[in-house]
Amino acid sequence: MGNGDHPDRSPAQDLWPGDSSSLLPLGPDAVALTFDDGPSNETPAFLEALSRMDVKAAFFVCGRNVRRRPEVARAIVEEGHTIGNHTFSHPVLPLCSRPRIAREVVSTQEEVEAATGARPNLFRAPYGLAAPGLERILTTEGLVAVGWTVIGNDWKWDSARIVRRVLRRTRPQAVICLHDGDRAQPTADRSETLRAVLEIVPALKDRGYRFVALRSEAASGRANRRR
Repeated sequence: MGNGDHPDRSPAQDLWPGDSSSLLPLGPDAVALTFDDGPSNETPAFLEALSRMDVKAAFFVCGRNVRRRPEVARAIVEEGHTIGNHTFSHPVLPLCSRPRIAREVVSTQEEVEAATGARPNLFRAPYGLAAPGLERILTTEGLVAVGWTVIGNDWKWDSARIVRRVLRRTRPQAVICLHDGDRAQPTADRSETLRAVLEIVPALKDRGYRFVALRSEAASGRANRRR
């Protein structure tokens, strides 16, 4: 992810309709695990680990990375995870023109659908930052914006610190944001994140939490189905 820190509560969750808590249709013991910036060279290892632990997650992908690794994007969907739109090149949206924002969103929709047969209906803004005109673009594309309630700072911390932060801050219906890629870079080192996930999941299960994949019931219904 980019430089600097992120708040635990994503600005997107407060600025747009369809906030994260409304996307958890199950009971108060549910939490959602989400990953940003893939698919990358690291994503298959995350998919394997999640399969072993019987956990479904949501992956917010960058269109440029999908273009590089369509087979990995396809595996995300085939293994039953939710795939979401995280823009094409991971820009700072408030610094972009409205036409650029539209291209970032729409091109990612097209890349994901071409690779997987699924068209996303969830969107997460890079760095959690909204921009003028974005809400209208999301509405046109049938996308619901998703923030987070806990972010692991995993782009800069070791696994032990990531684990402590996530476990300390997770509450019922938490949306946990981690990363399986590094923005729209060709490769990433997310070994610390993977080690953290292998500790976080069993620890939260021991606390009685169930993991669910975020899905939007309010959006158009075009996502996560083959066309």
